[in-house]
Amino acid sequence: MEAGKRTIRDIFNRGRNLEIPFFQRAYVWDIEQWQRFLEDMRMVSSTQKPYFLGSIILKQQETASNKDSILTVIDGQQRLTTLNIFMKVLCLKNSSDNDFTETFKKQRDKSIILLHNHNNQDSFNKVVNLETLQVFTNISENDNILNAYNFFNENITEEDLIGSLDFFNILDNILFVGIDLGYEEDEQQIFDTINSLGVRLTTAELLKNYFFKRDEIEYYEKYWKEIFEKDDETKIYWDKEVTTGRLKRTFIDLYFYSYLQIKIQDPELKVKNDDKIEFSKVENLFESYKRFIKDYQLDKGAILNEIREYAILFKDNFDYDIVNNELTDESGIERINAITFGLDTSTLIPYTLYILKNVDDINKRNELFAFIESYIMRRMVVKASTKNYNQLFTDRLISNKILSKEMFIQFLEKRSDQVNYLPNDKELKKGFENSVLINKQSAGIIYFIESKIRNREKQATQLLGLNKYSLEHLMPKKWENKWRSVSDKDAKDYRNFKIKTLGNLAIITQSLNASIRDANWPTKKRGSGNKGGLTHYSGGIETLAPYLQLPEWDESEIEKRAEFLFKKAKDIWKVE
Repeated sequence: MEAGKRTIRDIFNRGRNLEIPFFQRAYVWDIEQWQRFLEDMRMVSSTQKPYFLGSIILKQQETASNKDSILTVIDGQQRLTTLNIFMKVLCLKNSSDNDFTETFKKQRDKSIILLHNHNNQDSFNKVVNLETLQVFTNISENDNILNAYNFFNENITEEDLIGSLDFFNILDNILFVGIDLGYEEDEQQIFDTINSLGVRLTTAELLKNYFFKRDEIEYYEKYWKEIFEKDDETKIYWDKEVTTGRLKRTFIDLYFYSYLQIKIQDPELKVKNDDKIEFSKVENLFESYKRFIKDYQLDKGAILNEIREYAILFKDNFDYDIVNNELTDESGIERINAITFGLDTSTLIPYTLYILKNVDDINKRNELFAFIESYIMRRMVVKASTKNYNQLFTDRLISNKILSKEMFIQFLEKRSDQVNYLPNDKELKKGFENSVLINKQSAGIIYFIESKIRNREKQATQLLGLNKYSLEHLMPKKWENKWRSVSDKDAKDYRNFKIKTLGNLAIITQSLNASIRDANWPTKKRGSGNKGGLTHYSGGIETLAPYLQLPEWDESEIEKRAEFLFKKAKDIWKVE
């Protein structure tokens, strides 16, 4: 990497090309940025003082020795494009177009140095190759290239040409902070830095430009545009951001990560264990794809065809909005989605996608999904560690081709370690009695039970989505002022412990007002004044409604409700 101060002449070296990634998103500057740019150029020209226009990051491409050098514009597309358009208009207005050619076109054949992306290529080339000024009409609303040209053509005035705008004053005083990367250097690190500054660049955008060349438009449209960029609805889906662990990731990045994890388990490829570990790192996804394809000599065409097939499956089945909608009681992909996105278990995605691709029998598939739900939820209740889930769901189950409930059970039984064990009924019972979980897990466990036991035909109140419910302590944490006291410290400690367990927790449609939340049992049930209580916000919730008939609520009733929840869970999440 080389970094330092760069002039316009340094950037536009006339023996090379600067290539904006061909499938990068379009030029987006508009009138606000153009106005500021024009004012800045007036200031630079009049003061003749150095002016930093921003950063430019270029990466050397691998080119044949008899070809002109090509550098990819990683950052700076908007500034370099605007500079070209502005200078072209200025030179045409000054009748000095040769100055533009001698600066922004190549020395050998007078072709344009800056090669634009497919969105803007025609309009950009049209502008920079003009021989005389003209006004473009009937411009597409999204054609910011021609709109920028028209703006500068209209707003560079005769007064500017006489006094404050001089081509060479600008040429000699504009400076950039330049970073030049060699062919083997990792541009993803640079992209990550840009991302941290608020510029939206994803792994998918890097992959798009890696897979497709400038002359492969039809290939791109079939294997990429039709799948990921077909229309606004499609783009919105793939751009959806979800939180996974401590990171926010788009659906499209989640998909490419999941596909790679499936692919590296292919036994025919014989991927080394060290490589599998490296390729499973989220932060190095783009580099992993490049090295995987290169080191294991994969055919890009075959990979793209497979990416297309898996992506269609992904979009047809993964739905974040399930957390906002009623959950079916039928085992299948909807309930897996609710676990994945509602309970922060995105590690399930690669294995789920693998099942969708390889299990055609929908009954067998749903039977396996039902077992996965039982496995995850039982472990959640007993507070079993999730640290090994990434290895389990992105490696072990896929590499061992576990594609049925029976195979999953056998896989677990054969394991000598107990890290991935399936809790039995006795352990499940203890979990309902004693586990203290985070709120999201507690709400999820109760919600999943509720979704199974509710009688939808008789129930007038519709079950809402998981994210629509709040978790409530039936006996509040601040019980000492308004609830019956206990006899000694041990009894107090026992109560303080029990109120945090599942038997004392319920889901309701809205958080209670603080004064009601900490009130005594009768007031907490009925509410006070215009402040609703448990009865008001629990219509149709069968995991709670029967207990609102009780005149008292204490440790004994908490234990009974824990037993009720356990029995329901045992039947819902059956194990053999």
